[in-house]
Amino acid sequence: MTTTTPPRILLAGGGSAGHVSPLLATAAQIVRRTPEAEVLVLGTPDGLETDLVPAAGFELLTIDKVPFPRRPNGTALRFPGRFAGTLRQVRAILRERQIDVVAGFGGYVCPPAYLAAFSARLPVVVHEANRRPGLANRLGARRAAEVLTAFDGSSLPGARRIGMPMRDGIAHLDRAARRAAAREAFGLDPDRPVLLATGGSLGALRLNTAVSEAAESFLDAGVQILHVTGRGKAEGLVERPGYRVVEYVLSMEDAYAAADLALTRSGAGTVSELTAVGLPSLLVPLPIGNGEQALNGQDVVAAGGALMVADADLDAEVLRTQVLPLLQDAERLGAMAEASRAFGISDAAEVMADVVTGVARRA
Repeated sequence: MTTTTPPRILLAGGGSAGHVSPLLATAAQIVRRTPEAEVLVLGTPDGLETDLVPAAGFELLTIDKVPFPRRPNGTALRFPGRFAGTLRQVRAILRERQIDVVAGFGGYVCPPAYLAAFSARLPVVVHEANRRPGLANRLGARRAAEVLTAFDGSSLPGARRIGMPMRDGIAHLDRAARRAAAREAFGLDPDRPVLLATGGSLGALRLNTAVSEAAESFLDAGVQILHVTGRGKAEGLVERPGYRVVEYVLSMEDAYAAADLALTRSGAGTVSELTAVGLPSLLVPLPIGNGEQALNGQDVVAAGGALMVADADLDAEVLRTQVLPLLQDAERLGAMAEASRAFGISDAAEVMADVVTGVARRA
């Protein structure tokens, strides 16, 4: 009788929720679908992964954070030696833990993880969240066994869209079935439309200001607001019936279920979640970086599931003249919800898990 060695998988990514969340969603599906698999996570000592990965029940291995230098200075001079050190760290992990495959989600840990895997002739799987890929995944995709993306239109070679891995509570949310309970939990009227406004866990000053200034007009028109301000950003905002102010929501699926329309940034994770659950949105891309947030939202806007407003143009008047009438138009909201859901993908974590374990077994 022959026996099969359980796959040993190293998932690399960290620093921000945009890297850690899909990594953990994939890890959860790997152990659910392949219980015998050994899953390890590679991160840095100062990213979100230091708390989130152990809390999710996975072993975290850390290496030094060595950003690529952007300008010639002392850091650039020290970079080769420091980066070589991280390569040695990862090579030791691959050898000692007998890793079969490395799957990367972006972040500072991925370049040494990819290069160490290539030098050890181990297969690599890359998942890119943004339409415009980052430096780490551009490096990994050159020799990867599989290149998977959250959106179409990636410049990465051989890329195919599978969507964004996300946890079950959001990926398989039935908004209609959960709506009444979610609105009750937030103290909202079950029969009046709801705007969800959120700039993420850190908040967004422009969104918060516009929403607070327009709130009275929405309430007068019979529309409720669930305003998720971000941690420490609720000061000066006064709750009243129909205007619920919270700094943070632990279970965003409840916020999505309670809402008829979302006012949000257009990070890759947010756009993917909104479309997976079929929630129409007004996207306000963060106007920094390389413009990836605007790119992330383009396709769902083109599909009819969202609208987009530039950050500089968003104010209370835009909310009164564009968002308020939309929330009062149930037929249009319904069409946008259908378009959003048709664009979204809800099984990305399962697909990603199967790809990674499949590559590991072939290795």
